[in-house]
Amino acid sequence: MKDAAFRGVILCGGSGSRLWPLSRQLMPKQFIRLIDERSLLQHTLLRLGAICQGPPVLVCNEAHRFIVTEQADEIGLDRVEMIIEPCQRNTAPAIVAAALWAIREGDDPVILVMPSDHVLEACEALWRAFAQAYEAAQDGAMVTFGVTPTAPLTGYGYIEARRADQAEGAFPVQRFVEKPSERVARQFLKSGRYYWNSGMFAFRASVLLEEIEANAPCILEHVRAAVEAGSGAQGQYMLSHESFAECPDLSLDYAVMEHTRRAVVIPLDVSWSDVGAWDAVWGVAEKSEDGNSTTGDVLIKDSRNCLIHASARLVASIGLEDIVVVETADAVLVAHKDRAQDVKALVKTFQSQHRCELEHHREVHRPWGSYDCIGSGPRYQIKRITVKPGAKLSSQMHHHRAEHWVVVSGTARIYCGDRQYLLTENQSTYIPLGEVHSLENPGKIPLEIIEVQSGAYLGEDDIVRFDDMYGRAG
Repeated sequence: MKDAAFRGVILCGGSGSRLWPLSRQLMPKQFIRLIDERSLLQHTLLRLGAICQGPPVLVCNEAHRFIVTEQADEIGLDRVEMIIEPCQRNTAPAIVAAALWAIREGDDPVILVMPSDHVLEACEALWRAFAQAYEAAQDGAMVTFGVTPTAPLTGYGYIEARRADQAEGAFPVQRFVEKPSERVARQFLKSGRYYWNSGMFAFRASVLLEEIEANAPCILEHVRAAVEAGSGAQGQYMLSHESFAECPDLSLDYAVMEHTRRAVVIPLDVSWSDVGAWDAVWGVAEKSEDGNSTTGDVLIKDSRNCLIHASARLVASIGLEDIVVVETADAVLVAHKDRAQDVKALVKTFQSQHRCELEHHREVHRPWGSYDCIGSGPRYQIKRITVKPGAKLSSQMHHHRAEHWVVVSGTARIYCGDRQYLLTENQSTYIPLGEVHSLENPGKIPLEIIEVQSGAYLGEDDIVRFDDMYGRAG
């Protein structure tokens, strides 16, 4: 059997709800700069680029595809391939879609699958484990990676290995255990046979498809139909909604790994965290002598073992211990570190109340730039809009609002009805209710304008699109 290419696959569809208010539906944790100046996704892309061949394949949802492209560009990665999920169906359908995509031209690569939102130490031990995984996958194994546990944590799944005499390598998987009690987790650590389940995998694409057909044929049937009926260009491929929505909502562990006889685990003795909650973020962050981790404009007095994140203003603390404070422009979270997992329950309450703070930040990113809602009241709303050089908003109209635009910096090309004209700094224009209009930045620097909306209804769903250079739905 000839050597297969080593292709990277990144699962990029997570929501990161336990990291609210920094993580939101339109900007989840994989795109946030949690640890340093790079996002978790950017670190994952660089990690895969160091060992895999060809452009990485990212499985993401439609709302995030432009963020993926922008963040890849920021680190000099000019080519990625995206498989766009029309709805979320867990990791098994996502990985099967990536495998079908990988073999579409007759190749049979070894695919290395990683979540996009984990913190993982890039070191010699990691590269050695990836090399071992490649060799095992070449021989037909279904490889998963088990992180050597350092504490009896109950928030992780565990993998039991059938240990042999060798000190390292791939060990047959005895069983998977979901989130044990602390008493059981302590027994696992003492035995030396158990590892944290990292959610990373390596296998030949054809081997995965054989195993999914044997153990979960319904998933293969619907994902194959979704790939065949999908469409796209320029490295972005949209799966068919009708077929993909029929897939069972199953993880790869439940669908295949717990049933296959080919499962092996390779131990990873490296620093790793899924940073699933704010206490985990504190655990991997740099800290002061008092155990405090701070980001932004923070002033601390007589406080210990706290995580304080300031985004938009000064945050000061006095006499706190083991407390998480996360401040954004429109929301503040204060919680004890021991209750960090309960943020998910808080998010469910927000869902029942239809709170917009769950979906997006005050500043909302769009493929053409961003807008920031800086003020609102009855029948009016004020936004600061930033348009990238060469970018253009969709041709659109509104049924319930009129708009005034004032250029703060840059040059704007305005399309309003059958008119087209330029505006520069300190000039303004009026867009009447019901008029078809658009806005473009023809210049070399970002365009900033102030938009004042007035009308009976100012929701973002009052947009009728007629033409859009980014392919968004009308």
